[in-house]
Amino acid sequence: MSESIAEMVIPGTYIEVRAEGLISVGSIATGNIGVVGTASRGPVGTIVPLGSYADAIDSFGAYDAFADPLVDGSPLTLTRTIEQLYMGGAGSVYAVRIANGTPTAAHADVHSTGGGAGFTLTARDAGTFGNTIEYTLVNQGTDADPNWTLTLQAGTTKETYNGANVGAVHDAITGGNSKLVTAGAVSNAASGFDTVATATAFSGGGDLPNVSSADVATGLATLAHETINILVVGGIGSATIRAVVGAHLEQTENDGRERIAILGASESDASTVEGEVADIADKRIVLVAPGMEATDARTGATVTLPPAYLAALVAGKLSTLAPEISLTNKTVPVADLDVHYNSATLKTLLLDRVLLVRPKFGFQIVKGITTDTGAFKQISVRRVVDYAKAGVRLGSDPYIGRLNNARVRAALKATLDGFLSQMVLDEMLVSYQLDVTATRAQEIAGIAVVSMTLEPTFSIDFIRVTMTLQ
Repeated sequence: MSESIAEMVIPGTYIEVRAEGLISVGSIATGNIGVVGTASRGPVGTIVPLGSYADAIDSFGAYDAFADPLVDGSPLTLTRTIEQLYMGGAGSVYAVRIANGTPTAAHADVHSTGGGAGFTLTARDAGTFGNTIEYTLVNQGTDADPNWTLTLQAGTTKETYNGANVGAVHDAITGGNSKLVTAGAVSNAASGFDTVATATAFSGGGDLPNVSSADVATGLATLAHETINILVVGGIGSATIRAVVGAHLEQTENDGRERIAILGASESDASTVEGEVADIADKRIVLVAPGMEATDARTGATVTLPPAYLAALVAGKLSTLAPEISLTNKTVPVADLDVHYNSATLKTLLLDRVLLVRPKFGFQIVKGITTDTGAFKQISVRRVVDYAKAGVRLGSDPYIGRLNNARVRAALKATLDGFLSQMVLDEMLVSYQLDVTATRAQEIAGIAVVSMTLEPTFSIDFIRVTMTLQ
């Protein structure tokens, strides 16, 4: 039976339930990270949720050597960036692979006896990961009673398929749900194979990692409707991507999906950083410098990474903090910085609104600031206000379509009051004022007016001490 009384014709008890008093604000995500970058495997333009760095390796493959990439000047960025995110403490990461076009899949042609056609094996994931797949094909039976064994291996993944002839092995692959390959159309199905006793690698896989800002914009558009709080672009400096990132942040803010971007400068030298921050003044963009030193998992050597990777480390750290907690003075787990700025340079870049990391009790973030020149200089204030906006939406949306009268407006106020009072208890706010009203004209127009004044909590950046000696 309906819980609103539409009519009373048949005698009985009719009950109307007014549940507005039970509406409350649910959980709000504050540490979800979105990242785009280039990779050796995985779908292009598709969001892949990750819970660990191991998930990233499984989904996108290992990165190439930074000092000697597969494509000159374009080392793979996505997995390396995710590595730094999780080094910083990230939890939930939503990753999107991007490319300058459509990556090509590696393949290998399997021949029937005498070099005839058999079928083509194609790597499931387009990219250079497919070039690491190796195969052998040997007869473990007899000429009279053949038992051909096709073995595929990539890293720790190994698959084996058996059959008496080309057609039987082909059917075993197509029916076996291989994680590594697909098999093309079969020819000479009744024949045997040419033996491949030595492990032979697939070939032809390409990543197309030389991406432009347009490719980044396409990847960011994929993340537009996801619940993302912190945005990172893998391995690319702000000079290339600031325009598309700024446009993405503006669009998502207008759509009610606010987020902030943590970007790195293109290079670590102070003049480059100053030049790039001069072109950015955005309440949702943080510019990080300098670069960092890290161990390259591909080679085991220590390499110098540009500031974009330190930005990922900072983003991972930020995701672990409650919105009201400042990044100022927080330590980050970095082996070393590529540049140690002197005090004069630190002062100049701080005044220019750059988030800097310096060696002090390990390596500390000097000041948690955005590039904004207005009200949102502190990252924590930006995050607190975004948290409040998200909570007000969650609390208000269930009231859309309900009666616009004093009772329902009072319930709406109570819902929002409960949320904001918890923000005060959590020390996100110092205090707030709240009112929910509607004039008769506004009631007719279907409008309820929520008026609130918030006083966000600011962090301590300086401690000024006056010492009097007697």
